[in-house]
Amino acid sequence: VFGGAFDPPHNAHVALARSAVEQLGLDELRIFPTGQAWHKARDLTPADDRLAMAKLAFGRRRKMVVDPREMRRAGPTYTLDTLRELKQERPQADLVLIMGADQAAALPSWQGWREILAMAVIAIAQRPDASGGHPEFNPAGLPDVPPEARFERINLPLMDTSATEIRARAAAGQSVSPMVPPAVARYIALHHLYRTA
Repeated sequence: VFGGAFDPPHNAHVALARSAVEQLGLDELRIFPTGQAWHKARDLTPADDRLAMAKLAFGRRRKMVVDPREMRRAGPTYTLDTLRELKQERPQADLVLIMGADQAAALPSWQGWREILAMAVIAIAQRPDASGGHPEFNPAGLPDVPPEARFERINLPLMDTSATEIRARAAAGQSVSPMVPPAVARYIALHHLYRTA
């Protein structure tokens, strides 16, 4: 399970997805573009555009499936609801939730976070910092972690890419081609996304 705004999906997202499939030996990676993100202060790009870009970025890659269910859900999007649905659909499946170290540190602010820890393995993407070191996430720093909680690590290459920077470049009329998959760059240009004028 790999969720996010994907506004837009960029090369670091794709690298994380590929690394997760390879390093964790996943049978399938479901990509969930978020609907109404409860934790985002800014308005997201319309769901249809983000879904189209996610399909362009991930849809033809082996073992990856873009799942639009969070976008169709009314009200705020919670990972807990998605995991419950998946567990009901596939009771025998071992669920793995993929996230960055910053999200992992913020887990206690998530709706039903202890239930999430009981339901899914948490796979944390570890990127080296600029010095080449790995700032480690330590699950022991979380309060009252359930005893059944399981954590895995995904090693990523150093990639200095952010959706915020991509949106700013697109708004300024600059090329975003080196930062996003080619089909996503074409979609952004064709639909004039992130342009302020």
